[in-house]
Amino acid sequence: MSDIQNTVIATSRRSFLKILGSAPLLPLGSLGTASLLLNSNSAMAQARSAKYVSSYFTPMSAPSLANAAAMATTTVGSALNVQLSDGTMRRYQLAEHRFFTTGDMVPNGKGGQILAGGYVDIRNQPIIDKSVVGKERQAFSDCPDGTSLIHLPNAKVADVKGNPVFAAVQFEYATRDQSGKDTYGMLPSPIAVLTLDQNPSTGRLDMVRYHNVDTSAVHGLWITCGASLSPWNTHLSSEEYEPDAFAILNEPDSKTTKQFKAFSQNLYGDANQANPYHYGHMPEVTVHPDGTGTVKKHYCMGRISHELIQVMPDNRTALMGDDATNSGLFLFVADREKDLSAGTLYVAKVGAGFSVDPDAAATSLTWLKLGHATSAEIKHMADTLKPTDIMDMVLTDPNDASFTKVFLSGKANWIRVKKGMEKAAAFLETHRYAYLIGGSMGFTKMEGTTVNIKDKIAYSALSYMKDSMIVNGKGWNEQSGMTMEKPLQAGGIMMHKLRGGQKDTGGHPINSEWIPSQTKALLIGEDIAPDELGNLAHADKIANPDNLKFSEKLRTLFIGEDSGLHVNNFLWAYNVDTKQLSRLLSAPAGAESTGLHAVDEINGWTYIMSNFQHPGDWESPLHDKVKDVLDPMIRANYKDRFGATVGYLTGDAVGLSL
Repeated sequence: MSDIQNTVIATSRRSFLKILGSAPLLPLGSLGTASLLLNSNSAMAQARSAKYVSSYFTPMSAPSLANAAAMATTTVGSALNVQLSDGTMRRYQLAEHRFFTTGDMVPNGKGGQILAGGYVDIRNQPIIDKSVVGKERQAFSDCPDGTSLIHLPNAKVADVKGNPVFAAVQFEYATRDQSGKDTYGMLPSPIAVLTLDQNPSTGRLDMVRYHNVDTSAVHGLWITCGASLSPWNTHLSSEEYEPDAFAILNEPDSKTTKQFKAFSQNLYGDANQANPYHYGHMPEVTVHPDGTGTVKKHYCMGRISHELIQVMPDNRTALMGDDATNSGLFLFVADREKDLSAGTLYVAKVGAGFSVDPDAAATSLTWLKLGHATSAEIKHMADTLKPTDIMDMVLTDPNDASFTKVFLSGKANWIRVKKGMEKAAAFLETHRYAYLIGGSMGFTKMEGTTVNIKDKIAYSALSYMKDSMIVNGKGWNEQSGMTMEKPLQAGGIMMHKLRGGQKDTGGHPINSEWIPSQTKALLIGEDIAPDELGNLAHADKIANPDNLKFSEKLRTLFIGEDSGLHVNNFLWAYNVDTKQLSRLLSAPAGAESTGLHAVDEINGWTYIMSNFQHPGDWESPLHDKVKDVLDPMIRANYKDRFGATVGYLTGDAVGLSL
């Protein structure tokens, strides 16, 4: 053993950063201070000159019934290894650090407490779950999702002893009420701003305040799923599965109508007050230096199933996920930097030869212009127009050549846009209109998006590859360019080459240097016959990727699963240089890995944010072999399945090795 490994010298954080140069540092868990294995002045000098070279993760195995408890909680058995230029290696054993479990009472920063993940109505009053007599309580979410970690240089919050850091956290939905009745999409989604106290010496984050963002000015929020951090430090939210305005108008007994009316009742106390055109947009949350937050909606970015957007380094170009059957790849180019309130909306057209085989050649992408608009003018349209003002739509073939057959969520529609209503159709009936003008609306569940800036590559998750992607499948149409012969239930990740100098299909220049020009498969899952646990997709490969985030410093694509094929969903790390795929954590059985956010640096520390949602959401046959064993454990761990956690991955420094 060398001298550098024989003597432990405690250092300050500042010295530590100088020694490690540009190395990414994970916050420490149980260790109170950073430490290095150093001995002499010469060794110290050697360490000071060391620069970050690369990193890799040591993966964990998937848990099994041999340790059932590990399947019933968040289990982290991975490590991060940092290679330095002097040949030394720093190793971090990873672990989960929780801020809270939904349903906890947490500090509100005013000397009182507030319910984490609690639902409120348009007047910011608690929504009470009255489904079980004698057990009335404020409803709270079991589905925390999109999370952004935010650092404001001028932040100042009482009770913060170290560095103030903020986290915006949104809650997608509540799975059920206390009686067990399905409540999906029936409650207005809350968003909270957490004030976190960052220990300067260890990087540890602890929550000191929880603030509910007032969403009343934007008519409340609808099913907020994935999220991203904008380059200008705001939280870009989502509203997925936009409510179908035609169904709500014409089909009173449909599932969509019943869901939306329940939402309206919970939000307004009136089942008929909510307007479907106010939902399916892109909300943006601004966090303020005092730990509060405000929200606005951008109505000009298309009314689609917003899952997660990625704004490119130009501060103007946004690539958007669209989580639906018959979804598309959408692009928005803002008129001004750091301002999404006006711009031009495009939809992709997939060229010939599309394939989900990673060994196949890339397929070209071209872009159709849907229109230019401001948020204010589309908001006015949403306030004043009914769907029948915009277009005619029928569900059976009218045998009229003026109608065009399109597909919405796998269902045939025949539509005809009314004269002068093209802009309203483009921005309020975006799915139908994009299909009408020739966009490739054949993807299934186009979910998370992210960008690798150095290589100028964007990534999109296709959670499933089925239905409208399969020739003659549900919702398939030849114009989409989708040519798969059989479904891949496990889904995969597409990569898009980005470049400038492109024109739309009308021959007009697209004012951006970050436009996808080609697409090809990067990673795919593997469908299997049920294994000994019940997995329907290979446990050592991705299945149903959802959240995506890329770390420039770690050169790593992080992948969170929303899988109905893995008994436990996983968080993965894929190094784009080494092509190594590493399992970082396992979520509780029946839960989805959510809230993914990779932060390269806040005050010298690297963070990997990670939540999960709906633990113990059992599916058959997937969970048939484990449910009886795991259900009691899940219920004990997570408030009888009503709770889910918000937090991040932490690391304990265990020294340097040669």
